[in-house]
Amino acid sequence: MEKKVLDMLRELQPTYDFEEGVNFIEQGYLDSFDVVTLISELEQTFSVSISALDIVPENFASVQRICDLVRRSTKVDF
Repeated sequence: MEKKVLDMLRELQPTYDFEEGVNFIEQGYLDSFDVVTLISELEQTFSVSISALDIVPENFASVQRICDLVRRSTKVDF
């Protein structure tokens, strides 16, 4: 799952290195439009439904947090 999420992020913002370990939101790697696009791709790719309550900056701060969000949004293990 991590590789797929990383590929999605690179497609959204190819100029940034999403493996750096920085907070994607705080460092400006992702803006609100990117997050909306990413949510749509995550829902489609992993067949999940991400709750509006989960759309907070903390859940999009790193690849690991994005993957955790996807895992919480489904009962299927990836």
